[in-house]
Amino acid sequence: MLFIAIVLTVAIGIAHSYLGEKYILIRLFRQPLPKLFGNDAFTRNTLRFAWHITTIAWFGFAAILLQIYLGYLSRFAVLIAVGSTFAISGLVALLASRGKHYSWVVFIAISAICYVSASAT
Repeated sequence: MLFIAIVLTVAIGIAHSYLGEKYILIRLFRQPLPKLFGNDAFTRNTLRFAWHITTIAWFGFAAILLQIYLGYLSRFAVLIAVGSTFAISGLVALLASRGKHYSWVVFIAISAICYVSASAT
């Protein structure tokens, strides 16, 4: 049963990103958006990476569920899964906003704390 939950978690993440991009974000971007930093590119990129970070978070949950399923769940494994999820989220935020959206700083800090905590176990 847990394996089905893992598959469904990954599937909903893929569907969320693909369908959201195809049916929501593209249509939303046809509308006038607030112009920040001189144009609406920052707004578009922020909406896009915020949408897809949800999928990254779900993949992180799937990684934790997989560890439970395989019997490898430990403090170390959970910290690595959470740290990796936040590292990827930080990288996406950094690249998508070209460093202008400072969420990447917080995401990377969380990731680093998780990795340091994992190495202390």
